[in-house]
Amino acid sequence: MVPRPVVKAAAGVVAGWLVLTAGAPVGEAAAAPTGSARSSGSPQFVPGACPRTPKPIPALADARCGVLVVPENRGRPGGPTIRLTVAVIPARSSSPAPDPVVHMTGGPGSDAIDDAQFLVDAGVNRDRDLIIMTQRGTLYAEPSLACPEVDRFYAHAVGLRYDAVPTKRLLVGAMGECRDRLTGSGIDLGAYNTSENAADFADLRTALGIARWNVYGYSYGTDLALTFLREHPEGIRTVTIDSVVPPQIVSLPWTWSSAGEGINAILRACRDQPACDDRYPRLARTLTRQVRKLEADPLTLRATPPGGGQEVEVVLDGGALVNLLVGNSVPSADVPAAIDELAHGDPHRFASARAAGSTPVIGDFAYGLTESVACGEWVPGRSADDLLEAGRRAFPGYPDSVLAQAPQLPYQSEVCRTWDVPDRTSSQRVATRSTVPTLILSGTFDAKTGARWGRFAARTLPDATVVRVPGIGHWVTPQSPCAQSVLASFLADPAAVDTECVGGLKPKPFTIT
Repeated sequence: MVPRPVVKAAAGVVAGWLVLTAGAPVGEAAAAPTGSARSSGSPQFVPGACPRTPKPIPALADARCGVLVVPENRGRPGGPTIRLTVAVIPARSSSPAPDPVVHMTGGPGSDAIDDAQFLVDAGVNRDRDLIIMTQRGTLYAEPSLACPEVDRFYAHAVGLRYDAVPTKRLLVGAMGECRDRLTGSGIDLGAYNTSENAADFADLRTALGIARWNVYGYSYGTDLALTFLREHPEGIRTVTIDSVVPPQIVSLPWTWSSAGEGINAILRACRDQPACDDRYPRLARTLTRQVRKLEADPLTLRATPPGGGQEVEVVLDGGALVNLLVGNSVPSADVPAAIDELAHGDPHRFASARAAGSTPVIGDFAYGLTESVACGEWVPGRSADDLLEAGRRAFPGYPDSVLAQAPQLPYQSEVCRTWDVPDRTSSQRVATRSTVPTLILSGTFDAKTGARWGRFAARTLPDATVVRVPGIGHWVTPQSPCAQSVLASFLADPAAVDTECVGGLKPKPFTIT
């Protein structure tokens, strides 16, 4: 993509950091540095227009935007530069605090700009400006590490067995096509890693002239935030990590521990609610039987995606069923009903959730960043036997063919042999030790990043406040008014966090059919 020329907006220093004028004119000056330009060695912020999103994002209406230009690989002086879109969303308060909040999104590979409305609706910018930057390789960054080849594979894969050799071959082939295309255009895939990602945010703080800020990250963004805290501690007032991925332990076997914790928490919560337990007795046993049954004899049927549209053919096997549960593809309140209906011959909830994968937005997700991080930082050093044993511990009685693949990350060993980036575990799989005030938020129903990992991360963060929110899944803050209140309290005064609202929380009643 050829970037639009931008003109530098008027700027000044207010409250200790650079302020940009909204609505900077476009197309009136020579082009700013692009992804093909050579690095000058220092980051550059170029004010400009906010990204044109497919659907309007109200939170961006008053935002001040631009691009941060940084080296692709800081180990190669004079090498190519990349461009990262930045949006600064003003505080709601008429007298905002001087230290903004900077957001680090999940994935890796997700679109950070798309998070803006969720964060604003959750009040994250109530008293402080909110800074959102696209991570390297993602949507609205240049270059993009999107993989349309992989998007098309996943659209097709809803009609395939989840864990079968033909599926593996198609996935590895799509990843190989994407890799060849990206490297053929000169992209250094090894430079798209968490350490370089963290350095981008350090450069952003410098380029904007921010003295101190508050870091907020969720999911993979917590891995990034903890790496950032370890490698670039300067100027950090507080850190909030929501749905925690501790860098020192994340690996393919680790995914099964989180899956087991989150799914079993939902099943236990049903047992604790008399109406749910009476209607769906022995739910864990029922689920195990369905996983085994579908793995031995998959269902092939036609289903309509949840958002409507044409019916598509889907295959439900044991691996697909487990991954739908891990991905929260069926809302947690409906999970007991969906399992019971499946056991009685009605798979419509799971089939519809499976069909949702048939309509990806091509190019929206940066699988290239996903694989560069996973293959360099998460996959090395753990064997197929390690992964299988972790699966057996989490779900005794599930078929080995289901447990042999990491939830949400199937066939990674084979994919990583194709992706071929350097092993970075020695520098990345490291605990972060810091006395910076830290708020740790976890949801008990989170099957992607289990709640136990919040307390685990806190072991080396002595000034951490750990909050577990009952009945909430992945990415707690947008889903929980209580978590929003705790976050606001923490940002106002990290030494006096008000967590009183958490004590009275219970999971919402489950759907009774």
